[in-house]
Amino acid sequence: MIKVLFVCLGNICRSPLAEAIFNHKIKDLGLDHQFKSDSAGTSDFHIGELPDERTIKCAQNNGLKMAHRGRQVNRTDFRDFDYIIAMDDNNLRNLNNLKVRYNFPDKEIFLMRDFVAGEEGLPVPDPYYGNEEGFEEIYHILDQAIDHFLVKVKEVHQIYA
Repeated sequence: MIKVLFVCLGNICRSPLAEAIFNHKIKDLGLDHQFKSDSAGTSDFHIGELPDERTIKCAQNNGLKMAHRGRQVNRTDFRDFDYIIAMDDNNLRNLNNLKVRYNFPDKEIFLMRDFVAGEEGLPVPDPYYGNEEGFEEIYHILDQAIDHFLVKVKEVHQIYA
């Protein structure tokens, strides 16, 4: 089983939407038995909360199911997940600091848009302080980045589907 963790700051906007998109795509590909995904935040701002209402609405508008409660990244995530994917540089930096603190110095942390040629280093913008259009924008960014991520993962793990 290949385990993927999507990470943003509060775990109520970008990362739960990425998780929902990923789950939808692997189910459509018939690969849901080969993957497990989750999402988390680097902060403790929204532990136990449902995703932002605009995230839920965006997911529904795009035919995605979402069942998630906010949680914070913890030590076992570094042990349990094969891929930990940050939404932006701040979360990437936080995750890299945590991996040292938790004694996982060799764990590779990825940036979501690094899987898309020409978008390396770009963040998935945080839509929290904006309007619903920002959530649709990140949906499209995540949709594309996850497609590219899946191509890479299928290649690395020799999955043919």
